[in-house]
Amino acid sequence: MRPGKSLDSHKHHGFWTRSNQTGYGERSELQIVAREANWPYAQYRVPCKAGLANAVGDEGRMGKDSKNIVKARAAVTKPAYPLPEAVGLLKQVKYAKFDETVDLTLRLGVDTRHADQMVRGTVVLPHGLGKTKTVAVIASGDRQKEATEAGADFVGGEEMVEKIQKENWTAFDALIATPDMMKVVGRLGKVLGPKGLMPNPKTGTVTLDVASAVKEIKAGKVEFRADKTSLVHVPVGKLSFDPQKLIDNTTTVIGAIVRSKPSAAKGKYIKSVTLSSTMGPGVPLDSAVADAAGKH
Repeated sequence: MRPGKSLDSHKHHGFWTRSNQTGYGERSELQIVAREANWPYAQYRVPCKAGLANAVGDEGRMGKDSKNIVKARAAVTKPAYPLPEAVGLLKQVKYAKFDETVDLTLRLGVDTRHADQMVRGTVVLPHGLGKTKTVAVIASGDRQKEATEAGADFVGGEEMVEKIQKENWTAFDALIATPDMMKVVGRLGKVLGPKGLMPNPKTGTVTLDVASAVKEIKAGKVEFRADKTSLVHVPVGKLSFDPQKLIDNTTTVIGAIVRSKPSAAKGKYIKSVTLSSTMGPGVPLDSAVADAAGKH
């Protein structure tokens, strides 16, 4: 293991990351595999070997790879693929028995230590994520009724804040709060912050229009944010999706990230783009994908 990396920084299909920052909140990649594959934790401490499939840096890993992942990586023979071909390849090499999530990873030419180079935003996927997100809303008065009618799974006021604070309760994928409730929601930072669940005006989760916010999240709204290593990870659907739906979702996310380029960023903005599935290899995409997505 690399010095300074925790166990949950292992992602066996093509890149290092400490956490997945969108779609599942701040959960580690290992936890995502755990939930989807229903395997014991120790089974997916699967490190990577160098090769074309390891598109965003796998050097320095230890351990023995499974025959399935070795075979899947061997199918990645090109330095870069057009998006339709990459989607087809992921489907071709699938070996897991569950419906894997397809993830998009971009390495950006920004320095996130500087506030004016931070890349963060949200985008609604045209074909959703293939799963229904659990949404909680903290509001008061009529906003609670609006949230319930819009389909929120949990709705409450200060009593919900107390439940989260005292019980570390986070049985939801997204939390929306109205501005007037942020004075009490603010004290939940230690519980919600590490999991990426803290409401934020920049992501549309602090709003008076709770009904629209709930509907957008239920429809497939995802957040993207550059981490400390300038990587952005975004889920773009399930491997069972029709190929065109995965292409559309992926193009939509890349376009949103391209349009979010900070004015302070210098040099090449999109350094690399990789598409992968939960258990599959990382498939590098050619630069034309980002160029085309930015024009949409």
